[in-house]
Amino acid sequence: MEPQLLHRITDSVATVVIHHPAKRNAMTAAMWRALPPLLDMLAADPAVRVLVLTGEGGTFCAGADISTLRGSSEEAQGLAVAAEEALAAFPKPTLAAIRGHCVGGGSQLAAACDLRFAEEGSLFGVTPAKLGIVYAAPSTRRLVSLVGPATTKYLLFSGELIDTERALRTGLVDEVLPEGELAKRVAEFTRILTSRSQLTQAAAKEFADGRTDRDAHWAEQARGSDDRAEGVAAFLERRQPRFTWTTTSG
Repeated sequence: MEPQLLHRITDSVATVVIHHPAKRNAMTAAMWRALPPLLDMLAADPAVRVLVLTGEGGTFCAGADISTLRGSSEEAQGLAVAAEEALAAFPKPTLAAIRGHCVGGGSQLAAACDLRFAEEGSLFGVTPAKLGIVYAAPSTRRLVSLVGPATTKYLLFSGELIDTERALRTGLVDEVLPEGELAKRVAEFTRILTSRSQLTQAAAKEFADGRTDRDAHWAEQARGSDDRAEGVAAFLERRQPRFTWTTTSG
């Protein structure tokens, strides 16, 4: 099978799979280009409430497939940054499910997700210093917001790989699962996410990501939504709530 991004939708969860096992799921130029329109399509699908990004087999993503990036380094970096920004802008919760190597462009994509769950034994690294590349400013700022300046400098200065223990301690990942337990935990957690209010999630995502110009918008959305009344009623009636607000509502 040609290197490509595969996707499926099951129980309101869209799973995007980085599929290039011959090169440890390294992203080709075509794959970088394909990600933003794929995300646009999934964002517009009302059946999708959560997105999971993962890699085929035992590797998340080993970075960029340099052999397919024939243009300038600026052009290649531009493709990666555009894909990263599209992922960060996805309006619904996103989760990276990580096994094995999550390096270079792989770490760039994982950092653009809202949450990162990793299997024990995974390895993480941001490696432009090994290639003499200036890491893009938006990617650097995103990494700083995630792990802080000290860990960002450690990763970018050295290009060294870190293990799941250090990744968890520094905030690069949110949960570490024993071998064989990642898929079960991701399925469990995404079920939780799909049962919650999309209104709460969408507003929280924008606020947490630093949007400062949307307070009035979300106050208006809250006033026009039935989610709060439904949540209170469900709590009092000891039943699961049936929230109706969707990202297309706002």
